Amino acid sequence: MPVKKGQELELTIESLAYGGKGIARVDDFVIFVKNAIPGQKVRALIYRKRKGFGEAFPLEILSESSHLVDAPCPHFLTCGGCKVQQLNYEEQLAQKQQQVENIFQRQAGIEGFKVDKIIPSTDIFHYRNKMEFTFSNNRWVLPEEPDDVERDFALGMHIPKRWDKILNLDECHLMPEIGTEILNKTRSLSKELKLKPYDQKTHNGFLRYLILRFGHGTGQIMVNIVTSYENLDLLNPLVDGLLKSFPQITTVVNNINSRKADVSFGQYELTLHGKPSFEEKLGELTFEISANSFFQTNSIMAEKLYQTALDGAQLSGDETVFDLYCGTGSISLFVAQKAKEVHGFEVIVSAIEDATRNAVQNGIGNAYFHVANLDNFFKFGQGKKYPKPDVIFIDPPRAGMHKFMTNYLPRFEAKKIIYISCNPSTQARDTEILQNKGYSLKKLTVVDMFPHTPHIESVGVFQRN
Repeated sequence: MPVKKGQELELTIESLAYGGKGIARVDDFVIFVKNAIPGQKVRALIYRKRKGFGEAFPLEILSESSHLVDAPCPHFLTCGGCKVQQLNYEEQLAQKQQQVENIFQRQAGIEGFKVDKIIPSTDIFHYRNKMEFTFSNNRWVLPEEPDDVERDFALGMHIPKRWDKILNLDECHLMPEIGTEILNKTRSLSKELKLKPYDQKTHNGFLRYLILRFGHGTGQIMVNIVTSYENLDLLNPLVDGLLKSFPQITTVVNNINSRKADVSFGQYELTLHGKPSFEEKLGELTFEISANSFFQTNSIMAEKLYQTALDGAQLSGDETVFDLYCGTGSISLFVAQKAKEVHGFEVIVSAIEDATRNAVQNGIGNAYFHVANLDNFFKFGQGKKYPKPDVIFIDPPRAGMHKFMTNYLPRFEAKKIIYISCNPSTQARDTEILQNKGYSLKKLTVVDMFPHTPHIESVGVFQRN
């Protein structure tokens, strides 16, 4: 019997797809089931049919999975920040490993590919050092809430695939507990002060985002309030209230984003309390991080991630190293302790400024940082003024490397390329290109930076043939 849209079926969930949906099959037809975990048998409704697969959501759980655990957050399935809080952690790791292996077999064309090892997270809750919340006048109302519930003020997370609806959160188990307290205080103070949340449809309103950053190794806290225009008369009472309630806050900044684009990166920034940055420690290194600079969001596991990358490079101390997409220089400074010299390249100017300060602060004199748009930087011969690298570290954004950069990498003729990725699909895509251009993937390690979420971080070691 062919599967049809609107049909109800009994399905057994076999595994998890990359992204967090359960996988079931009817004969050889694959069905992706929302909010389902391996081992469950469900009665599900097919809501979408495509060539080769269908999508469904469960109507009833007919038999439960042996991997089920109690999820501490009642909103995790609605919020979308977490996908599998109800799946025990050991099985989460097993599923992520299987996902990576399947992706590399299919997309990189490596038959029988196996992950070298998977490194579990030290903490499975309260591990994030950065959280971004959105203000909105369009609150997502839960089915169990009364009809007269407040709908015109929310501070929380976007509902998956809904740009216009925000789930009001009063707790998040992924960030430190003080973050939840700051979140709730920000909401209550904003309402008391009658500050207007931003309206994505009319582009009116004042408050756009609340971004919290935590120094797990330093205890420092940054609060970044993004507004649609500059008005300190409106904002300062909110800031004063937060500082009175939380003297632990070391930095408050105000990013002003007057553009219609739904982004938290402001056109300019004001420092309202403390320094314009906060500090975090990785190992013996201290990093100064500004509001808009990238830094790995799990500090404890970032140290393990970088150590895994460093182990893969096997540096002797005589190498010249390139660090592409270097951010605030965290990998560069880690590597500089074991290399002759390191050159970091990054497009965000504030991140390069942070990286340079971090090198000085840590007494590292053999790391140099350069502003560069790596989509085309080396295309125009700008790379000729730098020494030839022996080893290249790359840690690109989720979209992976620009195709030009991937194709250009082999021209450096580096002995090794250490590829750190937060997206196994784009890493597998780039792997196929690198292997066709003279580099072999020797091993791939998965480092679980983000328990309960679909996100996967991996370190690939490529060696020149």
